[in-house]
Amino acid sequence: MRVLAALSGGVDSAVAAARAVDAGHDVVGVHMALSRTRDQFRTGSRGCCSIEDAGDARRAADVLGIPYYVWDLSEQFEQTVVADFLSEYEAGRTPNPCVRCNEHIKFAALLDKAVALGFDAVCTGHYARVVVHDDGTRELHRALDAAKDQSYVLAVMGPERLARSMFPLGDVASKDVTRAEAAARGLSVSAKPDSYDICFVADGDTQGFLRARLGSQPGEIVDSAGEVVGEHDGAYAYTVGQRRGLALGRPAADGRPRYVLSIEPVGNRVVVGSADELLVDVVTADRAVWFGAPGAELDCSVQVRAHGVPVAARARVTGESVEVTLVDGLRGVAPGQSLVLFDGTRVLGQATVTAARRDSVATAAAAPPAER
Repeated sequence: MRVLAALSGGVDSAVAAARAVDAGHDVVGVHMALSRTRDQFRTGSRGCCSIEDAGDARRAADVLGIPYYVWDLSEQFEQTVVADFLSEYEAGRTPNPCVRCNEHIKFAALLDKAVALGFDAVCTGHYARVVVHDDGTRELHRALDAAKDQSYVLAVMGPERLARSMFPLGDVASKDVTRAEAAARGLSVSAKPDSYDICFVADGDTQGFLRARLGSQPGEIVDSAGEVVGEHDGAYAYTVGQRRGLALGRPAADGRPRYVLSIEPVGNRVVVGSADELLVDVVTADRAVWFGAPGAELDCSVQVRAHGVPVAARARVTGESVEVTLVDGLRGVAPGQSLVLFDGTRVLGQATVTAARRDSVATAAAAPPAER
């Protein structure tokens, strides 16, 4: 097959491309230039798509002996991923830019251009597995290495995109194995630090990025009874479940920590309350993408964060909408998050959270909120 290997400049994509070459495919490497300020270097292990990364990608292609190109997708990236990120936060929701990048850039703009140029598939360094059955049906599964599994952020791609995607690292036992393989192949990126956080916020200051783009929008922080307990400079800078950085002027009556319960963009208010008030057991979501036709009701496990723990649930499906009842409840579910449904390791589908509520008293065994 003719395979387009997306080379980010990191170790994962380089080894994935190498494995595609080993498999006998006709491989061409391409680096996606996503930043409009590519003169900036990454800050430590933060960020990506810099001049430094493009150079590392070129050197990897040279070692592998494959053609190499740079495609400028910065305009599409700004108009889709960055624009969505800003509008979602401004609307009081919590987006996942990696999900949107996979949806709009890697498995839309990149894949569509690859197909138009005659390529059969796109190869990336994501950690996920594609299981192909005898009848040709393809399933997306979690990676062998649970610590590196990226099936959550890939679930948005859907079956048509999956049919033209390759993830050669899905069966790798650990990231150490990937690095060792890169070193053995003579790839200089074998010891390069992983990128993390949001790629277009290279210094890691998400609130600063939002403030620079959205400006100052002062408002009130209130408790669940509506009493003013503090002030903020922009409700967009807060997410459901957040504890740190609230700077509340008045402590809670019981002396316990308070968390963000919700964002009210219309009134420009941030509502805070106790950890118990974060607990929900019903989540609704829309814009569902399914891998195969789902039943009207199904037992499954669901995940609402990239590194979150999957929890048992019962799902009810109506077209592109889904409502899940969480068996033991969950804390800190925010509108805008990606809700991914699993059957064991198999990805069933994905939808975007619209609301979460508590319909019954959930057990005290539910996971505590992550500090943010």
